[in-house]
Amino acid sequence: MPPAGTLIVLLGPTGVGKTALGIRLARALGTSIVSCDSRQLYREMNVGTAAPTPRQLAAAPHFLVRAIPAEQPYNCWKFEQQALEYIRALNADRGVALAVGGSMLYIDALCRGIDNIPDVDPAARAAVALFHQREGIEPTRQWLRALDPEYYLQVDLKNPKRVMHAIEICLTAGVPYSSLRSGNRVPREFAIVKIGLTLPPPELRRRVDLRVDAMLAAGLEQEARDLYPLRHLNALDTVGYKEWFAHFDGRVTREEAIRLIRRDTWRYARKQLTWFRRDAEITWFSPRDADNVIAFALERAGMPDRDVPPDDVPDDTRDD
Repeated sequence: MPPAGTLIVLLGPTGVGKTALGIRLARALGTSIVSCDSRQLYREMNVGTAAPTPRQLAAAPHFLVRAIPAEQPYNCWKFEQQALEYIRALNADRGVALAVGGSMLYIDALCRGIDNIPDVDPAARAAVALFHQREGIEPTRQWLRALDPEYYLQVDLKNPKRVMHAIEICLTAGVPYSSLRSGNRVPREFAIVKIGLTLPPPELRRRVDLRVDAMLAAGLEQEARDLYPLRHLNALDTVGYKEWFAHFDGRVTREEAIRLIRRDTWRYARKQLTWFRRDAEITWFSPRDADNVIAFALERAGMPDRDVPPDDVPDDTRDD
């Protein structure tokens, strides 16, 4: 049976230029964009996530951008279900759908499938956070080892968030986290084409710094201050906000907070590239090769003769 449409996935590290090129690509394909960004999803987080501007949203329809309040629990499994609903509707109507973003786990969930992991019980999250705060990372690791020795051997023990999340799931579900993870790829009824954007490290680092400058000019500090009462939420435990929260708490100076945002944004970009480079299914381009990206996507979507609209996408120096 032939595939029921095509999903084009445009991915890459933060700051590389996915937003503007994604809009051009959506218009060339005659479809809409399903965002694969785990923070642009939240309604209150605009400047710090480099969410598409109103003009960019008007240039191409987007789904899962500013869609839910930061207080609403959300996870990869919910994203997979909602994104698939949009993608199937777009494939039925247009024959092609476009996903754009850089959140590694969200892209994996969309392309490979994910197990139905339960929402974490807030009481469990609070208990694990308190234990980690009081006892430190090594006792927290040993707690995971006691609850789920199998996952203990798989998890990145240097990443406290991953260790703590696994414990939270164990406590919430009442079973080992590993027992809920099948690791099996879920077949999709549509073809998947992955396009990656990348740049040489010095150029990407320069773009990351320019992006941070643009966010500061656009009011990132004030946005973080407005969201400070929600700092306990998982949605706000992210680069660009947690550094400001540390400043508001008096733990770092304003200058240090800005320096940490630059450093942590660059670290995240490198982490994204390391993750994506493991995927042999990705065809890589420079964002400067927009015409070649569009031609490649049209060919893979079975639309090689389609007319390409002019390049009049609104520019935004905060482009992701």
